[in-house]
Formats: sequence, structure tokens, C-alpha cells
Amino acid sequence: MRILAIDQGTTSTRGLVFSDDAAPRIVASIRHRQYYPQPGWVEHDPLEILASVRACMAAAGAVDAIGIANQGESCLAWDAITLQPLSPIIVWQDRRTDDVVGRLKSSGHAQQIAALSGLPLDSYFSATKLAWLLANQADARAAWHAGRLRLGTTDVFLLNHLAGTHATDPTTASRTGLMNIASCNWDEALCDIFGVPVECLAPIRPTTGPFGDIDGIPVRASVVDQQAALFGHGCRHAGEAKMTFGTGGFALALAGDCPVADAGRLTSTVAWQTGAETRYAVEGGVYDAGAAVEWAMRIGLLDDPAELHAFDEAPAISRGLVFIPALSGLACPQWNRGASGLWIGMTTATTRRDLQQSILEGVALQTCEVIAELQARVGLGDVLRVDGGLSASDYFLRFLAGASGKTIVRSANTELTAYGCALLCGLPRPASGGDGERFEPARHEGYSDWIEHYRRGCGFSASWNHGL
Repeated sequence: MRILAIDQGTTSTRGLVFSDDAAPRIVASIRHRQYYPQPGWVEHDPLEILASVRACMAAAGAVDAIGIANQGESCLAWDAITLQPLSPIIVWQDRRTDDVVGRLKSSGHAQQIAALSGLPLDSYFSATKLAWLLANQADARAAWHAGRLRLGTTDVFLLNHLAGTHATDPTTASRTGLMNIASCNWDEALCDIFGVPVECLAPIRPTTGPFGDIDGIPVRASVVDQQAALFGHGCRHAGEAKMTFGTGGFALALAGDCPVADAGRLTSTVAWQTGAETRYAVEGGVYDAGAAVEWAMRIGLLDDPAELHAFDEAPAISRGLVFIPALSGLACPQWNRGASGLWIGMTTATTRRDLQQSILEGVALQTCEVIAELQARVGLGDVLRVDGGLSASDYFLRFLAGASGKTIVRSANTELTAYGCALLCGLPRPASGGDGERFEPARHEGYSDWIEHYRRGCGFSASWNHGL
């Protein structure tokens, strides 16, 4: 059996072929452009993304099934008849609807939205983005009046084009803020609050489909990338957790077969739905993980990510230097899009290497905040499984283990999203991503002080109007 798993991510689209009798093979890896038309806005070109997915399929050759992992909250508008995009893709990092979120909070809707959807009010999620498209894109409004508007996440657009299927799955729908987390159906009250016409949204099908055929090949799974990675890590029991350090850093912990009624400062989400079985998870995230590294390279602070593998000096924070990785705001547990990235404690003695080191530590300390929330809600085990770009840094994982008190296990499989997607398609392999090196939590007496110092810095970041 040969399965093509397509990992359509924030910065690239990757296609991997998995088979019974051979090692996984990367058949294509295509980077796409990021557009920043205004401060706080992040967009993708829908047709560029579509072309990259088609290129992955063309490079794969003959396969028996296809699975597609998507970005989650990124969304757009398109025409139901011509299938032409009526907007760019508004990426999950985009902050253009911060003012809408503020108005909804002022109107007292936050508690109802959280109770129904499992999500806090934040411009990270799709609902306010979809409402913005209808309110601000003339072509989208015209299509709505003509009865031919489609609004949705990127998975729906891709499936519509490639398989002729108008559908999404519960993992993706649970990231919009429009799905009832208990019933896994679109919620009319939520759609009314946000101003998104429910008739423009796609039907919700189980994660394992069916999602139609592409040139006679069945699409057997459609899933959010983070949930695919959770499945790929082999997490199957409540309290088992993983964290993927891609553009952002996102931790998911399985919570069982019922949604967490009060997720607090975490989000309650669907882990996957296979047939009649629905598994739930709780999630917390860091908006800027790999994105902070890419930013450092863009401004010349870093030449190569390999520079981040080891440092000769003691932790930068032990020397008073703190980095707050709020380049796109702060996610869990602060949920403050108005926060700004900044350094605290720079002096004339601060070096380029110190700044590099502090970037890693800042992401790790923000991750510790997420881990503490997960621990309080679902009772994590002693192990946190990790993957993604930053997990290649031994320094980062040693620091994270010490600061969090968890054993950090770096997967030997570097393609967990694609692997999980292939498993959901029916790949007959053990449900494990393959453990790699373990980083034990060698505690340092200063860690608690450092975390408190970091938290004070987050408070300063949130009140500072002229951050990085």
C-alpha cells in the first residue's frame, strides 16, 4: 500500500510517500511566499498553495490513497461555481480582527463563545477572519447575495478544487470558533454572534472521510497538522502530549472521549474523529517559535539555525537577559495579541550570541507556561514528546527539560505530521513516531526565579506599545 501524505503548512507544502515495504520518501518540498500587506496582516496566495499541492501529487507517482494535513485556522473566500478565490488566504498569525475581538468582548460574548466552541475569543481563530472577509471583500459580498459564496479553511478550498468535495473535518472545524465542541456540528448561535452565514460553510465529516477522489485515488484523511502530529507521535491515552515547534509552537494533550468542560486558558479541541469515535484534546500554543528564528535570520542576527545547537555561556536569563517572543502577540496563557516582543536586560556587554541564546530561552519559557496549564487541566505524564525545527537544538531541549520538569523526548521521525496523516489513511504500521534522544529534567535552583522573571517580562511586554 502506497500513501501520499501532504503536509500543507504555513511556510511550505511537503509531500511524502509511505509504503509497507520501504522507508518514507519526500517527493516534494515547496516553499511559498508570505505576504505582509499591512502591519499585523499575514496572507498567502490560494492559487500558489493549490499549485504546490498539485506538484506534490504529480511528484508522488502511483499511490493508493491520499491524506492532507492543513494549517488549521487559515481561511479564505471563494466562488462555489467557478471555485476561483475571492480573497487571499488570511493566515492564522494575522491580527487584522483584533478590534472585532475587542468589541465582542465588550459586548459580553466571550463566556458564551468559550462554552459553545471550547475556544477563547482571539483573532487567531477563523471566525472573525471569515466575518471580516464578508464585511470587507466586495467580491465575497456579491457572491453571497448571488447564493454562491463559500467561506472556509484551506482544507475545504483544496478538497473543493482537487476532489470536487465540499467538506471539512471536526479537527479543522473545531479551530474556527463556529463549531459546537460537544456535537461537532456548526452552531447557529456562534455563527450569528460572529456574523458568518452557516450556509456558506462546508459539511463536517469524520477525519477519516471519505473526502472524494483525485484522479481516481481516494482521499482518506483530512486533518489539522497539529492533530496529525499528535497521532503520529503515538499518543492514544489521556494525559499523553506532544509539542510541535514549527512556525509557532503548539502542544496538544489527549483528554479522552468528552471535551474538557472548562479548559481555562487552554483551548478545547477535537483530536480526531474516526467513524463514530471522537477523541478530544486540550491545546496551548506559542505564536512565535520557528518564526522568531526566521525573524532573527531576516534581520541578520542569525546566519544559520545550526548556530543554535550549543552555547558556551551559562543561560542568558541567569545573566539577566530575557527575550519575550511576542512578535505576533502572546498566546496561552496570556491570550494578548497586543503584547510586543522585546528584550529586557541588554547592556553594552551583550553579544550577538547572547541574543541568539535568549531567543531560544524565551520560546522555552513561554512553552513552560503552556505545559503548566496542560498539567493543571489534564494531568500530564512525565514525558513530553517534541518535533519540529527548534527541537533539533540540544540546548533548547535541555533548557526546556530543566525549566519544565518534564523528560523531553525528541522524535527520531522528523515528519510526524505526514506520518500521522498516513496512519489516519490506513498505513499498516505501529502507531509510534519512533523515540529519539531523551533530555532529562536536571533541575537548577534558579529555574523558578527565571520563570518568574520571564512572567514579569510578559507583563511589561503587554503594556509596552513600542516593542520589536
